Amino acid sequence: MADLADGESVEMKGSGAKPYVLKNSGGVYSCTCPAWRNQSIGIEKRSCKHLRKLRGDAAEEERVGNALPQKPVKKVTGDGDDEVGTEPPVLLAESWDNAQDLSGWWMSEKLDGVRAYWDGKQFLSRQGNLYHAPDWFVEGLPEVPLDGELWLDRKAFQRTVSIVRRQDKSEHWKTIRFVIFDAPQAAKLFEDRVGFLKEEAPRWRNSYVEILEHKLCENLNHLRTELVRVETLGGEGLMLREPGSAYVAGRSTSLLKVKTFHDAEAEVIGHEPGKGRHAGRLGALSVRLPNGKVFSVGTGFSDKQREAPPAVGAFITFRYQELSDAGIPRFPSYVGVRSDIALSTQPKSATDEPSSATSNVAKVPAAKTKAKPTETAASTSVTGNGKRYFEFSEDNSHKFWEISSDGNSVTTRWGRVGTDGQSKTKEFADEASANKEYERLVAEKTKKGYEEK
Repeated sequence: MADLADGESVEMKGSGAKPYVLKNSGGVYSCTCPAWRNQSIGIEKRSCKHLRKLRGDAAEEERVGNALPQKPVKKVTGDGDDEVGTEPPVLLAESWDNAQDLSGWWMSEKLDGVRAYWDGKQFLSRQGNLYHAPDWFVEGLPEVPLDGELWLDRKAFQRTVSIVRRQDKSEHWKTIRFVIFDAPQAAKLFEDRVGFLKEEAPRWRNSYVEILEHKLCENLNHLRTELVRVETLGGEGLMLREPGSAYVAGRSTSLLKVKTFHDAEAEVIGHEPGKGRHAGRLGALSVRLPNGKVFSVGTGFSDKQREAPPAVGAFITFRYQELSDAGIPRFPSYVGVRSDIALSTQPKSATDEPSSATSNVAKVPAAKTKAKPTETAASTSVTGNGKRYFEFSEDNSHKFWEISSDGNSVTTRWGRVGTDGQSKTKEFADEASANKEYERLVAEKTKKGYEEK
């Protein structure tokens, strides 16, 4: 993980318009975010999610001398008839940046099910909603927290949702399995918690419980091979867990999600200066795709490469996971310079996809860019997202959700079908940030079972 030398500082993007500043002053690490500033303990014992993301959970836990601060639980308000309570303190994953070496990490399949937290008495969703599981489904489960997924099968997410959201404790639950991947309070280290699950699960005598298999990731090729295997079977991707990591509530870099990634080429059109530990050398490359889309590649470089980056006009190979609705590669990571590509051979149609390079990963068709007919290859603006309308119906509950964006703002409207509902508009620092939030919200709603109309 990265770290800061004494007197060094670095900026990190947060939820506000201005980035937060992380600094090391004589071994005392600080952050300008409200979560760090508002703690009622000595500054030498304070931590926050930004410091954890920069230095890693293990380094921060060793520094502060005790358990890292947990994400505060809160009461949540439902927008329908669901029973709601306190949000469980679940561990949430970050996305792999395509550059970090994951050798020695614990690898498992990313299940396309419904996240469920067993608090010792009942199943709760991430938002604190109660899942009404039949008594025979939970019989024998221990009075200790368990984290897992209510899962039916690969490519069966919508059917899973329709079953576990019912309130009649139906016989349909017999097709569901509770696949457990962690026991939050059983032990400090991940390996010990998995050992607890393997030892205790047979004593529960519950045929609806399974313990998720984890295997050590040997290297990048092993990761790619396993990813292809899982996706060929219809799986969603992989989860990678840092060895020896603690269970902490909230987003953590100790848990990373990995989905199909592709290799493509782009032309270097500029150099962005580095900040913090990269001050005085390359921070990121500004690049352009053959279809005219412009974005930045800021990860995957060695220090030596940052000191002597590819020249403007050169073509590079980069790795990415997927395209956004605006046609911008997500999580791009530098691979190397392509000396065998000439500028004159590159397609310049505004509707062209990124050209694919050789990859050991099976290719999955990339989402088509939404370029307007009048868009030219010289265009560098991020296309906006239009208005989209979704509905969710179950028993007597009929709800709608609508989203639209305009420049750097995103507006959502929700409520019962047939009413005007409520609306909220949120402003962002730029249009790209607004589009990213738009995509996240749409993905979140569709995963909950909302269908677009």
